[in-house]
Amino acid sequence: MNENSHSFHEKELRDGQVESVSAGSSAPCDKDSSALLAFRGISISELKNHSVLQALTAEANGWEPGVVSTEVLQAQEEWEAVDSIHPETGSRASVDQPGQLISFSEALQHFQTVDLSSFKKRIQPTIRRTGLAALRHYLFGPPKLHQGLREERDLVLTIAQCGLDSQDPMHGRVLQTIYKKLTGSKFDCALHGDHWEDLGFQGTNPATDLRGAGFLALLHLLYLVMDSKTLLMAREILRLSRHHIQQFPFCLMSVNITRIAIQALREECLSRECNRQQKVIPVVNSFYAATFLRLAHVWRTQHKTISDSGFVLKDLEMSAKKSPRRLLKTLEIYLAGVSKGQASLLGTQKCSGPQAPHSKDLTFIGVCDLPSHSSEGTWLI
Repeated sequence: MNENSHSFHEKELRDGQVESVSAGSSAPCDKDSSALLAFRGISISELKNHSVLQALTAEANGWEPGVVSTEVLQAQEEWEAVDSIHPETGSRASVDQPGQLISFSEALQHFQTVDLSSFKKRIQPTIRRTGLAALRHYLFGPPKLHQGLREERDLVLTIAQCGLDSQDPMHGRVLQTIYKKLTGSKFDCALHGDHWEDLGFQGTNPATDLRGAGFLALLHLLYLVMDSKTLLMAREILRLSRHHIQQFPFCLMSVNITRIAIQALREECLSRECNRQQKVIPVVNSFYAATFLRLAHVWRTQHKTISDSGFVLKDLEMSAKKSPRRLLKTLEIYLAGVSKGQASLLGTQKCSGPQAPHSKDLTFIGVCDLPSHSSEGTWLI
C-alpha cells in the first residue's frame, strides 16, 4: 500500500469544480484532528469553498458544487443570523450595541430627540383648583415654577404618558439594564417572563404595571441603579422586599413612588426646589429616591406588611409633599454615609430569616387604589 493511498488527490478545474479520489484506509487520528482544527473559525458561507469538504461530498453523494440555490442561500443567512436573536424572545438584538447597558442621560436624550407631540397633548401640567382651594393655594401655597423651567417639567410629564414598547431597542436596553444591575447578572434576559415577577412586577410583562407613571417609572428605576450609591440603596430595598414577613413587590412599589413624584410636581410642591437649583429633572429624580428611601425606613422600623401598603403610601405622599426639602436632605445624609461606608438602610437587622419567594397571592394596594379625600388627590397626569 503506497503512501498516496492515505491522502486525497485534488485537481482544480477551470470552472471551479474539484475532482477527488480517495482510496484505502482512513488517515490517522492525529491527521483527522488537525483537519478538524482547520475547519474552526470558517464561516458557514465559506465552508462550501473548502476543497476537502467538496471532495467528501462529491464522493459520497455525487454532488458537484455549481450554482448555489436560493434555498441554500436563505439557510446560510438564517444560520448566520442566529447570534442576533435573543433567547426566549425571538426578537433581534441591536446590531450596533448588543447587550450594552444604557445610562440615564442616554435614555433621557432619546426622549428629548423623538417626537412626543401626541403624548404632550394629554398632559395637565398643574392641578386645577377652584374656590377656596385656589385662594388658599394663591395665598399660602408654594411659588410657581419659573417660566424657563416649564418646558423641562412638561417633558417629565410627557414621558409619564409614554408606555413601554418592546419593539423599541432603547426601551429594551432600559429593561435589560435594570435587570442586570439589580440582579448582578451578566446576561440579557427575556423582555417577558417570570423573572420580572421575581423583581416585583405583578406579571410577566412589565408594561402592564406602569399605569399612572408610564415610562417615567422605568427611567426612575434606571436612575436608581446606574449610580453606585443609589444602586446600593436599591439593592438593600430589594432585599427588604424579599423579607419572609415584610415582603412587598419591589418594582410595583417603585412605580407608586414615581406616581407620588408626578403628583408632587403637578401640585407645585417641588417648584421652590426646582427654582433654587434651576433644574427640574434632577430634583424629581432625587425626590423619587428620597421618597423610596423614606418608605423603606418606615416599612422596616414600623414592621409594615403588604396589607399596610396602601395606607403607608398615602401617608408617605402627604408627608413628602408637605416637606420635600427635609426629605431631600435625608437622602443627602444617607448618600454621604454610603460614600464613607457608614450607611446601611437595613441596619443590623439585615433582613434576618429566609427570603420569601414571589407570591401571586399577595394583595398590593397602591396610591391609585385608595379613595381620594380631596379635590387635589386626582391622579390625572
